Amino acid sequence: MRTMMEWFDRLTPWQAAGIGLLLAFVLEVVTVAMRFGLGLQTTRDTAWLSPLTLGFRIHHGYFGVLLLLACPFLRCGPRNALLAVGLALLVSDLVHHFVVLKGVTGDAQFHLRYPGSRQ
Repeated sequence: MRTMMEWFDRLTPWQAAGIGLLLAFVLEVVTVAMRFGLGLQTTRDTAWLSPLTLGFRIHHGYFGVLLLLACPFLRCGPRNALLAVGLALLVSDLVHHFVVLKGVTGDAQFHLRYPGSRQ
């Protein structure tokens, strides 16, 4: 783990952002494979989480935003690592909903709550 942090420590923020975009691409390929290859749908297949999240859908982009917000408060290595992972999570979620799903199905399916949960 220390070696990875040392590696991230040597990166510029721009390089870390580039790695984040590459990771976003990998995440999106996996997500598309699960959605269209395996037929999984988060609204349907994770509905059991609804009581645990008070009916709110937890998108992985939310975690990306939290990681990006933490970046300014960290030293170089951890900052660059969180920048890469946070950007990957946020970009992957946005691309999945507003490019892939919107383009393929005509609906972004970016639901803030699970269907049928109390408003």
